[in-house]
Amino acid sequence: MNLYNIKHPEEQVNFAQAVRQGLGKDQGLFFPEIIPTLTNIDELLALPLVERSQKILAALIGEEIPTETLNAMVKNAFTFPAPLAKVNDAIYALELFHGPTLAFKDFGGRFMAQALAAVRGDGKITILTATSGDTGAAVAHAFYGLENINVVILYPKGKISPLQEKLFCTLGGNIRTVAIESDFDACQALVKQAFDDEELRQAIGLNSANSINISRLLAQVCYYFEAVAQLPKEKRENVVVSVPSGNFGNLTAGLIAKTLGLPIKRFIASTNANDTVPRYLRSGQWEPNATVATLSNAMDVSRPNNWPRVEELFKRNGWNLADLGSDALNDVETEQALKAQNDEGYLCEPHGAIAYQVLKDQLQAGETGIFLCTAHPAKFKESVERILDIELPLPEALDKHNKLPLLSDVMENDFAKLRAYLLAK
Repeated sequence: MNLYNIKHPEEQVNFAQAVRQGLGKDQGLFFPEIIPTLTNIDELLALPLVERSQKILAALIGEEIPTETLNAMVKNAFTFPAPLAKVNDAIYALELFHGPTLAFKDFGGRFMAQALAAVRGDGKITILTATSGDTGAAVAHAFYGLENINVVILYPKGKISPLQEKLFCTLGGNIRTVAIESDFDACQALVKQAFDDEELRQAIGLNSANSINISRLLAQVCYYFEAVAQLPKEKRENVVVSVPSGNFGNLTAGLIAKTLGLPIKRFIASTNANDTVPRYLRSGQWEPNATVATLSNAMDVSRPNNWPRVEELFKRNGWNLADLGSDALNDVETEQALKAQNDEGYLCEPHGAIAYQVLKDQLQAGETGIFLCTAHPAKFKESVERILDIELPLPEALDKHNKLPLLSDVMENDFAKLRAYLLAK
């Protein structure tokens, strides 16, 4: 598999290098030089999730990783289902929260851990990543206990839900968590600064597990096929997918699935008040505002890292960005959407509620809508209980961590201090 740096196309790497390196020169994102067109879509859709995913990832990655190794990586990573739940005759929910940390990031995080273990070579590795909520838990649990791999996770202090925090800040061992006294964009900027520091990168074997890492992104392609596979065959012609969007890795994966040949008519990028992309699609002006805290905190991102990959796909495929649907909901509208879902008999959480409502508003006659449910409602227990006036029992995966003490360090938004912290550890 050959990949190039979108900012500097002359920088080219193979899959193993891209996984180990994370980012390219000048913080550029790696992207596949070739995305094949699959001609056997119906045959693929008839297969079980793991077997289908093995074939999809083999087509994307090529012969660089032996078939037996790749098949084992997928089997070890995808140990849980992604069921499609019917909400009404026209709208379905793809539930991506049945993994160990109850969020869609389990797919990408677990596959990345398998990929890094397969291509790592010798030497120490330090995974440095920023999270706005769910990435942290998925990465922490995927890499927990792996030999010679240290993980440092930055997150915005006080801006993720208490249960999200407990899920990945209570592990200890090779997992270290740092609460940064700022917002997610600041955490992400610190990660980028670290990758720009060549001396630091070499000293600690720096790598990232955000959706900027190509292995995570490719893994996410697989559940879009799983969604369509579960639809009745007569409903597969005019499929519209609404993606709750923060850093835009999830949407990028969906667009790769469409490029491969998956029959998705169009996508909708659904955001919260951090609406840089919906405003850009309307005006043509890229004007990020300061990030604001919302009920859907995993989408509190004003400068989405993966947007260059989205534009690259539209450009390479000759698609028109005007065909990408989008809209943004504020917190009041999010609460209304969550109530509307509950009235239809489907229990969700703020991120999925936004994706549902924007889909519902933009779905046309004759289309079948799928919205992505990216987290278990109990991960947002306080807000869901307050909005819906219900009591949510904690799943066992959350309950056991909720009883443990937080092990996080607290740090100012200061790269010099982070650099010293990383070198000292």
